Amino acid sequence: MPEITLPHDHGQPMEHELTHMPSVENFQTVANICRQLGDGSRIRIFWLLCHCEECVINLSSMMEMSSPAVSHHLRQLKAGGLIVSRRVGKEVYYRAADTEQAHLLHHMIEQIMKIACPTG
Repeated sequence: MPEITLPHDHGQPMEHELTHMPSVENFQTVANICRQLGDGSRIRIFWLLCHCEECVINLSSMMEMSSPAVSHHLRQLKAGGLIVSRRVGKEVYYRAADTEQAHLLHHMIEQIMKIACPTG
């Protein structure tokens, strides 16, 4: 990031901090991930897939949702690179991607649960 001189000097070292600020693109990536996880059902599906590998039918039963609704969420999670799938005959199995991003998001969800839902 180029050197920036702020119009008002409030005695804070903000100009130095701006040189370490992530790029606009990085912030947009974070916003896209937050948008993707902005649905409670999608977060539940992602959380489940961090703990097991399952087919749509079993996920539908666990979630008490229709298969098409679960498939819709799976498509979005897969497009975001958070889950992967493998085919065995006619059956497709889904699980969380083995990526740093997926691991960190799973950890973040678990930590937020501890903070926001301490009894649950």
